[in-house]
Amino acid sequence: MKQSLQLRLGQHLTMTPQLQQAIRLLQLSTLELRTEVQEALDSNLMLELEEEGDVQEQREHGGNGADMPESAESTDPPVEAGSTSAEDTAPQDIPDELPVDSAWEDIYDGIPAPSSGHGGDTEGLEPESQRSPPTSLQDHLQWQLMLTPFSETDRAVATAIVDAINEDGYLTTSPEEIYQSLGENLELELDEVIAVLHRIQAFDPPGVGAQDLQESLAIQLRQLSPQTRWRQEAVDLVDNHLDLLGNRDYTQLMRRMKLSRDELREVVELIQSMNPRPGSQVSSAEPEFIVPDVFVRQRKGRWVVELNPEAMPRLRINPYYASLVRRADNSADNNTLRTHLQEARWFLKSLQSRSETLLKVATCIVERQRGFLEHGEEAMKPMVLHDIAEAVSMHESTISRVTTRKYMHTPRGIYELKFFFSSHVSTDSGGEASSTAIRALLKKLIAAESPAKPLSDSKLAAMLSQEGIKVARRTVAKYREAMAIPSSNERKRLA
Repeated sequence: MKQSLQLRLGQHLTMTPQLQQAIRLLQLSTLELRTEVQEALDSNLMLELEEEGDVQEQREHGGNGADMPESAESTDPPVEAGSTSAEDTAPQDIPDELPVDSAWEDIYDGIPAPSSGHGGDTEGLEPESQRSPPTSLQDHLQWQLMLTPFSETDRAVATAIVDAINEDGYLTTSPEEIYQSLGENLELELDEVIAVLHRIQAFDPPGVGAQDLQESLAIQLRQLSPQTRWRQEAVDLVDNHLDLLGNRDYTQLMRRMKLSRDELREVVELIQSMNPRPGSQVSSAEPEFIVPDVFVRQRKGRWVVELNPEAMPRLRINPYYASLVRRADNSADNNTLRTHLQEARWFLKSLQSRSETLLKVATCIVERQRGFLEHGEEAMKPMVLHDIAEAVSMHESTISRVTTRKYMHTPRGIYELKFFFSSHVSTDSGGEASSTAIRALLKKLIAAESPAKPLSDSKLAAMLSQEGIKVARRTVAKYREAMAIPSSNERKRLA
């Protein structure tokens, strides 16, 4: 094959590091953005936090100190006589608008997880970063075990029992198995293991250490005050007739326990007040903090969307370090200062682009979902990512990044931006109904049903059809299960 040289012209999109940074900041949550900002402050000497006094001074001179992008751009260092300004030394290739509307998936398969490091200085850290680790159920039980007087043998048995209790508070190993595992090294009887287990079952939370639901409910009921109304009847029902209660066979229960319908209803209500998962009272999960990114308020009949000023980091370029940059100086120190200055400006521009894109998307969502804000979930309109992408002239992937883990504070509560997107179902009038609105209607119908005769999925589908909404029975069942609402047989209660 003969070798030859050919010249070809073509166009292709290149993801510059600055554009990659803008897209990555766009999809970070507020808490992750704070971590990213802290890392930028630690690595770039040109960046610094804007003090409250600086914000007030800018406001007095007509600046907008509460809005991060404007304040960041208004901090160019003053130019002294005979000096070279940073404006002249830094390359002026930062566009007015960053093209963040690009497909990130075309470049990277995954999203790099932000680092959790904050450096050695603890000043300015949020309170949640300084809290103590959550207490688990095992720690709670071990703490009580240490305060309880046990012999050495009983303490070893108690430790084995506590280790066998799961997060729900139930004993996952039988007393016989614990006896067999400890009997080789300790001289003890099975009755001693059971006796220690009974002492563990008296620990907090009530019902912990039980082997099944029936035993847990019985333990909780027996720990109630003897003067508690219907306590003894509830214990009798749990010990002897729990299967009938599970099958909702109230007629058989009334006959066997010789109780009237009203009396049985009070007994069942007492049992239902017990916790079927006693271990859940001692939560070991890490608490999640939600910081709203935008606020929605109604002013003079209009819905106004504003960025949360507390969620936006107030950064600026350090005027002193920026004034040290010289145009004609090619020394290593001056080149480092120039590089840091350019990176700082790109970072501030990326933050500004993130805020502008978020505000634009949130405003469009509010315009389309005014019915929800004024009347609730039943007035939710169907909306998909393509609708917003077409309205703001962006790609669907960009809208997906903007709405993921971003929250909107409304008069009806705090919602993730993803909440306002839902599929649609056709109506008899030729219109469309949002799946969120259908769920709200189902919840309303189920809340108003008769406890003795709950509505079946077929009946719910027929009632929705009367409202002009065509849904199949299996669709109703899917929506009901998504809302964690039990079936009609499980919702049956004493009237």
